[in-house]
Amino acid sequence: MLQDLPQALICVIAGLIGAILGSFANVCIVRLPREESVLWPPSHCPACGHRLSWWENMPLLSYIALRARCRSCKRLISARYPLVEAICIVLSVLLWLRLGHPLDYLLYFCLLVVPLVVISFIDLSHRVIPDVISIPGIFVGIGVHVILEGSAGRYPQAALNSVAGALLGGAMLFLVAFAYERIKKREGLGGGDIKLIAMLGAFFGWRAAIFILFISSVLGSIVGALLILVLKRDMKYAIPFGPFLALAGIIYLFIGRHLINWYVGLLG
Repeated sequence: MLQDLPQALICVIAGLIGAILGSFANVCIVRLPREESVLWPPSHCPACGHRLSWWENMPLLSYIALRARCRSCKRLISARYPLVEAICIVLSVLLWLRLGHPLDYLLYFCLLVVPLVVISFIDLSHRVIPDVISIPGIFVGIGVHVILEGSAGRYPQAALNSVAGALLGGAMLFLVAFAYERIKKREGLGGGDIKLIAMLGAFFGWRAAIFILFISSVLGSIVGALLILVLKRDMKYAIPFGPFLALAGIIYLFIGRHLINWYVGLLG
């Protein structure tokens, strides 16, 4: 029934969903590292505690209307808030256009894409990936994979592929982290990264886990090289790996299977 609506209207709906969940993502980004509830108290200024009214809590629009300042204490509002909301809006619309099926869109956007945005910004700010997202995300990923990839008589195979993806992804990154620590005598990857790739492997399966590890490593290497060349950072400068895993997971969601099939076709 939803597919019968004009495409432009569906994109507007997807954008509104992205805006609402983007606003909630901002709450999670602020509160999860502090181990605070994401449900209570209601949204408020982190500087003065001013409780936001409904019009001060509208995604993107409130930031513009308030001129990027708290109405009470006049403190600057971080540009991260509209950035996260804009990212979620864009990804929401693009994901609908890519999938075109309500169940696929809702499961992937609500249970994977938005959590990946939250993880990325928390890891960038605090160098940590919250277990409260990644560990339940492994089991959620298995469920989503079975629902969307399974069919009559094939649910066991879908479950096996999902579990294999979680185990393979986690094991591969664990071995890399273990080897790096033994050779360099310092930690290179944290346990949060291992749990995150296990979560992504659970959502997509074992082939995707290999793809995501490869793409995230390439992206991380490019950004690391740019930091060294442009910002004059040394080789020991640590950058969080979680955002690269998250970005590679989103890339796989949009075009990963086409790239894998193209590559396999070249080999065949």
